[in-house]
Order: sequence, then structure tokens, then C-alpha cells
Amino acid sequence: MNVAVAPGSPAAAAATTRKIRVMVVDDAVVIRGLFARWIEAEPDLEVVASLRTGREAVAQIARIDPDVVLLDIEMPELDGLAALPMLLAKKPDVVVIMASTLTRRNAEISLKSLSLGAADYIPKPITNQEVTGSPTFSRELIEKVRALGMRARRLAAPQPRAFKADASTRAAAAPMTAASGMPGVKLRSFNPMPPRVLLIGSSTGGPQALNAVIPQLGPVLDRAPVLITQHMPPTFTTILAEHLARLTKRPAREAQHGEEINAGTIYIAPGGKHMTVARRESTAVIAIDDGPLVNFCKPSVDPMFASAAAVWGNWVMGMVLTGMGSDGLRGAHAIVAAGGTVVAQDEATSVIWGMPGQVAHAGVCSAVLPLGELAPKMVRLFAGDKA
Repeated sequence: MNVAVAPGSPAAAAATTRKIRVMVVDDAVVIRGLFARWIEAEPDLEVVASLRTGREAVAQIARIDPDVVLLDIEMPELDGLAALPMLLAKKPDVVVIMASTLTRRNAEISLKSLSLGAADYIPKPITNQEVTGSPTFSRELIEKVRALGMRARRLAAPQPRAFKADASTRAAAAPMTAASGMPGVKLRSFNPMPPRVLLIGSSTGGPQALNAVIPQLGPVLDRAPVLITQHMPPTFTTILAEHLARLTKRPAREAQHGEEINAGTIYIAPGGKHMTVARRESTAVIAIDDGPLVNFCKPSVDPMFASAAAVWGNWVMGMVLTGMGSDGLRGAHAIVAAGGTVVAQDEATSVIWGMPGQVAHAGVCSAVLPLGELAPKMVRLFAGDKA
């Protein structure tokens, strides 16, 4: 017999506060041990299995019941890409994060795995010494495990029963704007002038979101350039650009320092570098910056947004897609201050509603939309639709 769990009950609290269960699958014993130490050092995470091959993971996933699987790509007997659909078949709600070294082949496999159901990927430094000595890598791994594990937990949690509000509960309800239908989110008016350049920032879940949005932007590309900063390392951004070029049959490439920015082209921030916009006489050009991390990221969305706002002012349309953290928030403020417009992906369709949630709650957005509605909205706005 199924017993409903009442919100606020001890059972419900236990369901939401228990540790996130992590299965580590990697043929390198050093890597397994390192990942396990990092995870076990976190009070809300625990390692429930440390396995050598994909075959072991497939055989044991139902019994072990992890929330998150860290899955290496290159393993004996059954590699990560082959194991992925088997794991999801046995436990459809499990979060799988692919792990691979920074080679072109592994970058291609990592991006392919996203289309097969992996939630995200994490690129490993090439040597064990680099893995051990990289605080950025360990922080990224823990943040992804925690954020994706918590999201999966929320989606799987029992939902409270609907109830009819009486006068007292109606008075205490959170205010909701008629425009957004979302508590605490206030929307700005759209710029009445059609935008002339589209800037997109994304992180966790971004490749999947870009695959959905970019192919529908043909009419926008007829009028404007599209600049994209996706949190990715070198090689991965090369593969992403090639993939988007195939999808759109338009020029899409990693941006190069000093090149002119022209309508009809998609410019991708190269992994490990910031992409900004500069002015050379009367021409807008790409500037590639190898400066320090911004918001723990390189490339970062904020420098692209802010520099574009300084060059183009109210011509700018900024779009913030799924991703962890708050990268893009300061840049979104700069776009709005310059007279431009910002839109964001909604929570329901985001893998992680960190970046888009930050700009939505900051009051700088003119729309917060499901992923499938973003491109059609852009097409209308760039064609001159006022709202």
C-alpha cells in the first residue's frame, strides 16, 4: 500500500536531507580514490560504490541505487558511452556525469553522451598529478554532483496535495506578477527598437539547450550576429562550433581575436579564454582575453555581456540559458543599463536554474520562457515585433 508523505513530516524531511548517493566508475584506482576522498569530505555527499568498469556499474546500479553516477569514458570491458544507455534503462532517474580527459575524441564522445541522456560532463586534466593539484577541477566536480543530485532529488520528491486556500493563506501568499506567473519575478518592458545582435550565455545543460535554440534562429541570423559563451574547456568549444555549423548550415566557429563581427555568423568563445567585444574605428570586432577567471569561469558570460553593452548599447539582446552559479548577472545589469534587453530560460526546462534564475529574480529580464519558446520569441523581436 502506498502511503502519502505529508509535507513537513519527519519522513519528508528525511527524504530531502539524506546524503546524495554517488557511484564512482573509473578504471584508474588513483582517480577512484581521489574522487571518493573529495566526495566523502562533503557533509551532504557520500560514495556508495567505487567500481572499475561500466559492466560492474550496470550489474550493480539497481541494488546500490545511487542518485549520481560519475562515469569515465575510457574503461575496459564496457566503456562509458556503451554503459550509459544501459544504466539509464535500469534506473531512468539517475544523474550520469561523464568524465573524460581533454582529447578531441573524448570531447566528441562527451557531447554525444548528452544526446543519449547524460546530464553533464566533466573534463579531467590529462595527468593524475594535474587532477590532484587542480582545486578548480575538484570544486567543479563537487558543485556538479551536488547541484545535479539535488535537482534530481527535488524532481523525485512527493508533491504536496493541492488544497483550497482560506482567507488567511491567501493573504500570506507570495506575490506573483501577471506577466510572468512566477513568484518574486518582475519583468521589464521590452526595448521598442528591434535588437541587432544576440548574445547567449550558458553553462550546465547548455549544449543541449543550444542544440534546441540555435537551429531555429535562421531569420535572426539573416539580420544579426550571434555570440555565445558556453562554459567549456578547449577542444570542447571547437567541437561545439562544428556541431552548430552542421545544425544551422551557417558559419559557426570559435571566435578569433580582431575579427570583424558580421551578421549571419555564430561566434563561440574559445575554451579557456574570455570573448569580449571591442570597437575598431566604426567596426565592432572580437577581442580574446586570457585574463583571470571571472565567476570561477573562463570563458565567462559577464565580460561578453558587459563589453557588448558598451559597444552596441540598446541594440543588444542577451539570453541566459541553463547553468550553475550567477555568471551573466552583472553583465545582464550592464545590458539593461545601456538600454538593451535580457531574456532567460525558465526553471522547468533548465537543467540547473542558477544563472537564469539569478537574472530572473534580479528584475532585469523582459521575459522568462520555456526553452522551446525562446527562439520563436527572438525571431519575432528581431523582425520588429514590439513584445
